[in-house]
Order: sequence, then structure tokens, then C-alpha cells
Amino acid sequence: MTETDDIDCIDWCGQVVNCDRCEHLGLRAQGRCQPARACIQDRYARRIDRFLHWNPSLANGLLTHPYFEVRAIAVRYADVFQLPALMDDPDETVRLQLALRLPQRLLRQLRQDPHREVRLRVAQRLADVDLASMMHDEDYGVRQLVAQRLPSGLLLMMAADPDVQVRLAVARRMDMPALWQLAHDPAPEVRRVVAQRLPVASLDALVADDDLLVRWEVAQRAAPSTLNKLTHDGDDEVKDLALKRLAQSQGQEAGHHG
Repeated sequence: MTETDDIDCIDWCGQVVNCDRCEHLGLRAQGRCQPARACIQDRYARRIDRFLHWNPSLANGLLTHPYFEVRAIAVRYADVFQLPALMDDPDETVRLQLALRLPQRLLRQLRQDPHREVRLRVAQRLADVDLASMMHDEDYGVRQLVAQRLPSGLLLMMAADPDVQVRLAVARRMDMPALWQLAHDPAPEVRRVVAQRLPVASLDALVADDDLLVRWEVAQRAAPSTLNKLTHDGDDEVKDLALKRLAQSQGQEAGHHG
């Protein structure tokens, strides 16, 4: 089924598209617009985008169009120096597109945008030096993205974030010795990541962790001195893994001396 068969040609006001009243009618004879395929009057975003793809030089003049989809799509094709005029656009779809194209000095001004999706786009593109200013965003998803991109030296400032997903992002990237801050995190899933990343010599600190899976992670990586303690673990699987790894370690050591 083609676009023409699937979706009627209706404009943003709900009326049937009328080519005869279109100011761009002359483009049709040039093959630069086509009803039900590439049309600036149509409310269907794909047709608007195709029209502007075929006629990018018209984008600047469409940045003030009353239909938000036209403005948003025009942002993709317009000259960058025309875009600042839309930074206070009432529609977040327009501001989302702006966040993908604005230069850094203007992108910074969207850090407090009221819409989370806009701030997510900002956090994706913002230069490292400015990311710290979004560490306390009200939305955990924004903070999680910041934690994924923030220079590692600043991650300690997010180690006490109230959301576990943010702290997980921190734990996956934080270097020693700062990683110690999360060894006693209240969320076991965060401590599991710590157990996967701590230096082997430091794993003894988690040998008595309350969470079975944290101790399991320790048992997978620990040195023999720590494994000896886990042979008395209250969970059979952890105990068996510790015994198995100890046996392997002793077998390798015997092989070296054989």
C-alpha cells in the first residue's frame, strides 16, 4: 500500500489540501512538489519533510508557519543563524529539533527547558564542560544520561543520587578510589556492579554483603584469601563456586611447581 492509498491529503486545519490555492503551485510543474507525497500544506509530517528535502531553500521562510510540524521540520533544513528566533517556541517538537542543531553557546540556554525530551537532547550534545550543570535535573533520565557522559573525575558528585538507575550509570564508570563510595550503596544492583569492577585485592570488603548476587560476583573474581571466607557462605551456590575456584587455583599452583 502506498502513501497515497493509506493517508488522505488533509491540511493542518483539517481541510482537504487544495493545490490551486497553494503559493507553491509553481513548483508542481517543476517536479518539486507532489500531492500525497511531497506537500507543505499536508499535515502528515513525512510529506512535509519530503517537500523540504526537495526544496531546502524554502525552509527559512517557513520557520514562522502556524503549524508546529512545519516549523519543526523547517528547523532541520534552515540556516543555523535563523534558528535562535525559535528558542522560545511554544511547541516542544520544535525545540527538540533545535536542540539537535544549535551551536553550544545557544544549546546551553535550553538546559532548563520545561520538557524532559528537550533536556535529554541537550544532555546528549552538551559539551563536557557544561554537563555538570545538569547533574541535578529533576528527571532521572536526564541525570542518567549526564552520568553516562560526565568526565569521570566529576562522577563522585553523583554517587549519592536518589535514583538507582543514575547510581548504576555512575558505578559503571567511576574509577578507583572513588568507586569505594558505592561499595555500601543501599541498592544491591549497584553493589553488584561495584563487585564486578573493584580491584581483586579490594573484594574482601564485599565478602559479607547481604545480597547473594553481590557475593556471587565476588566469588567469580576473588583471590584465594577471599575465596576461603566464601567457602563458609550461607548460600550453597556461592560456597560451591568458591570451592570450585579454590580447587582450580590450587591445581594451577601445583602445575607451576610440578
